[in-house]
Amino acid sequence: MNLSFEETLKLAPTTRAIHCGEGVDAETKAIRRPIVMANSFELNDTSETLPESFDWNDPNAFNYPRSRHPNARYLEERLAGMEGGEDCVVSSSGVAAIAGAFFTLLSAGDHMISSRICYIGIHGFLVDHLSKRFGVELTLVDTTNPEEVQAAIRPNTKLIHIETPSNPNTLVSDIAAIGAIAKSIGAIFTVDSTFSGLVLQNPISLGADLVMHSLTKYVNGHGDSLGGAVIGRKDLISQIRLAAGVHLGATISPFTAWLLMRSAATLPLRMKQHCANALTLARFLEAHPKVKFVRYPGLESHPQHQLAKQQMSGFGGMINFALHGSQTECFKFISGIRVITHAVCLGHAESLIQYYPQQGDHPELGVLNYPEDIGEGFLRFSVGLEDVDDLIADLRQALDAV
Repeated sequence: MNLSFEETLKLAPTTRAIHCGEGVDAETKAIRRPIVMANSFELNDTSETLPESFDWNDPNAFNYPRSRHPNARYLEERLAGMEGGEDCVVSSSGVAAIAGAFFTLLSAGDHMISSRICYIGIHGFLVDHLSKRFGVELTLVDTTNPEEVQAAIRPNTKLIHIETPSNPNTLVSDIAAIGAIAKSIGAIFTVDSTFSGLVLQNPISLGADLVMHSLTKYVNGHGDSLGGAVIGRKDLISQIRLAAGVHLGATISPFTAWLLMRSAATLPLRMKQHCANALTLARFLEAHPKVKFVRYPGLESHPQHQLAKQQMSGFGGMINFALHGSQTECFKFISGIRVITHAVCLGHAESLIQYYPQQGDHPELGVLNYPEDIGEGFLRFSVGLEDVDDLIADLRQALDAV
């Protein structure tokens, strides 16, 4: 696709998902990017041109794949075009992408504000490593309330990070309002937008400097690869590419990058079906007498429903719900499902459900202190692409057994 960055942004998301990063292979004339399984690249061979092979500002100057390689670059071009960012860096996992960005941008003595409810892998990195080991001052707040973000600001606040919708409980934070706060103090503003499936909200247009995604989830969509991405300002991406790629070695493999490139082409279409199925199932669950509560941004009962309508084009595929009764009843429900799978992860074509007990030594709870109304625990439901009537029938028969 021979369009400028500005021209690309005028295209519809479905068009960008197919064409960004794509091109004709110069050697074979194939219209799909090949997999380049090389761990070394020929360098320029004169004293005048050799520096070009190591030009950090040229993302197509390939020399050693820990720094960058063709398949990673193709994927970066596609994701940057889809998200509307100036540049992108991909990595081996979502945690590697986000941790690599914070490792790059924060130093001892800096202050960071973050969503209190966020993915447990990032929560642990912030609390146990950045804060306790490396001297970054950390304040965790309820970012669904911008006033708490404002109140947490210090003279040394360097970065504000939010996760919206939040993992695991689908809370929604006001990207534009918090972006304005960050801009007013000159802080870097980062958004983990994984639950949006990349195409359902555009944090950059709302003030984010960087947007993070676990590509393992919706971008992959097939449950067969890991990856992460940071998208946004070119000056920041160049720093992260050096620190997270070269110095931390969090490099994605060529084959994985190729898989994710393939998957991203159908992402806008898949997200439409995830959203449609999830809204139908959320309404079914909310009306069921054995269900204690349902959290889904598309429901009028969700505390940030109006905000989600304003900043998202769809409500995503993630639902929280809890059952009346004891933990034993929850496990009885889980053992009764036949189409849906009890498993970790999300964003797959198949529906997945994960139980979060409120009590005990569960690795995904502990210090997060999820809201008290969870009681005996809750279920995180990643709604897949199956026929929605089959999913309703599976939920109904499992609930009947409780």
